[in-house]
Amino acid sequence: MPKTRSLIVAPALAAASALVLAGCAGSGDAAATDDAAFTIVASTNVYGQIAQEIAGDAAEVTAIITSAAQDPHGYEATAADQLTVQKADLIVENGGGYDAFMDALIEASGSEAPVIVAAEYSHDWPGTEADEHTTDELEESPHAEEEHADDDHEHTHIEGFNEHVWYDPHTIEHVAEAIADELSAQLPDSAADFEANAQAFVDEIAALESSLAEIDAAHAGEQVFATEPVPGYLIAGAGLVDATPSAFSEAVEEGQDVAPATLLEALDAVRSGDVRVVIANAQTGGAETSQVIDAAGEAGIPVLEFSETLPEGQTYIQWMQQNIEDLAGALTP
Repeated sequence: MPKTRSLIVAPALAAASALVLAGCAGSGDAAATDDAAFTIVASTNVYGQIAQEIAGDAAEVTAIITSAAQDPHGYEATAADQLTVQKADLIVENGGGYDAFMDALIEASGSEAPVIVAAEYSHDWPGTEADEHTTDELEESPHAEEEHADDDHEHTHIEGFNEHVWYDPHTIEHVAEAIADELSAQLPDSAADFEANAQAFVDEIAALESSLAEIDAAHAGEQVFATEPVPGYLIAGAGLVDATPSAFSEAVEEGQDVAPATLLEALDAVRSGDVRVVIANAQTGGAETSQVIDAAGEAGIPVLEFSETLPEGQTYIQWMQQNIEDLAGALTP
């Protein structure tokens, strides 16, 4: 049976994966010279767009993963990617094992640029109290040794932790503030601009959280089935219950075959009449996922598709707002 995740990027294609999101005017600050722009490198276009939102014209932002055809879980980094990271003045990654290729690139390149790890700003980060973060927590975490990689899938993650933290607006709020703080430290002449940009972004995050609160008020406790853990934080933020058997979503995410008993349990959940919406990953698929989607169709249950990377032409805020609106619409009779 084909593995669920099969979007490994061929080396010949991956060389073009580092895409500059926006230009940058030269800065007079010490961290940048007249002939060299301050450079931010992000693991995916999600964090690239957020970083550009905060940096404005003061930095060039490059994302390694820019396409829905590139799967961060199994991405094979290139020499060009290593050079990109080597030149970075600031690095932003998801962490939690999601984009492990970035850690390998940082080590291989010898980069000493500050690294903002989004996962460490999650209230679910192992061993961490909410809103208290350090960049060394992964190594200190009691869960660190529970990371594992499947030989076929090469997906490393922290046991019991949902690494898809960009689907948690509150976490991203803290990430944006961390980017602004680091930029202000390195480019102090533009600190006021970074702070203003971050505040505007946080205000938009508040609007997302308000939209989630509206779903919570109208649909708290209703069940959703997610074929993978990708939208887990958004589901929880909306006050909904994830009815997916954990063994099913974990197997699908890992690219492993779903055990027959687990598949039956998943199909029974969808057919029970309690599930209001099924959410699938727009960037991956497989036989078991298709069976769940077919079962939802037969039961008249709406099926939504959420992606892992930023759709072309959208900002993070626009993307999340659309996801929230789609979820609200699917829940409304």
